[in-house]
Amino acid sequence: MNDALRGIFSWDFIAAGIRVTTPILLAALGALVAESAGTPNIALEGIMLMSAFTGVVVSGFTQSLFLAIIAGIAVGIAMASALAYFALKLKTDIILAAIALNIFASGGTIFFLSMLTGDKGSSASVNSLIIPNIDIPIIENIPVLGDIVSGHHAITYVAIILIFVVQYFLYKTPLGLRIRAVGENPHAADSVGISVIKTKFIALLISGFLASLGGLFLSMGYVSWFARDMTAGRGWIALAAQALGGLNAFGVAAGAFLFGFTEAASYSLQFFNIPYELTQSLPFAITIIVLGFYAWRKLKTTKK
Repeated sequence: MNDALRGIFSWDFIAAGIRVTTPILLAALGALVAESAGTPNIALEGIMLMSAFTGVVVSGFTQSLFLAIIAGIAVGIAMASALAYFALKLKTDIILAAIALNIFASGGTIFFLSMLTGDKGSSASVNSLIIPNIDIPIIENIPVLGDIVSGHHAITYVAIILIFVVQYFLYKTPLGLRIRAVGENPHAADSVGISVIKTKFIALLISGFLASLGGLFLSMGYVSWFARDMTAGRGWIALAAQALGGLNAFGVAAGAFLFGFTEAASYSLQFFNIPYELTQSLPFAITIIVLGFYAWRKLKTTKK
């Protein structure tokens, strides 16, 4: 029992929480950009899954880390492009289109995996590559700080940097301002010459790019293989993190870290012989509670 408690309340737990947060954070930032343009992207789950699958398969067949990353990002952007085309060009309901893409990704990845490798359920026979971890010079030798900050996956550091990049992009750049203007009042934006459809299309592409990085992290950093539905609801949790943080990248990041550390805690709680099914449901239970509290506060503010 004491060993389990020391495992939970330790610096290693904080490092694990940062690692677990990475895919949620990237997808949540993608949700933020899309939501800022008034085009909610609930296809994040499917985009992450397709990118995770593509990265593993391409790296296994080509043994090129560069090609695997490019292919994974390209597939994520292609998925977002499909969503944008259906919703903006064909005027399909964006929620229904996104659900269709999620279903396609869930079944399509297993179909393509079986067709290309003969594996069913996981990429056991694929010799896939791993995106490396990075040890930060000097900091890695500092007690405690080195354990927490250094030695993380390359995409983890990219995700943290992207918090500041996305915040600056949305509030300080012309394109970011156009995205926010379209999201707040598309008719007013159109009246001053801003192409609403083009701006929303770009926002969805950026959203797909960010989510694809989260998918690549899952299959080429968090683990070194692809498994069926390995996103395990992280795309949906990312949407909850975005709703909690609003249209501010720092708030969204705070929400992502809340859910990420909750997930990390669910793994540690297994040391207490708590049923696996119960600990695995903890992040989703927290998601429901937090969103319920958020909705209550918003309703209370509206009534005032």
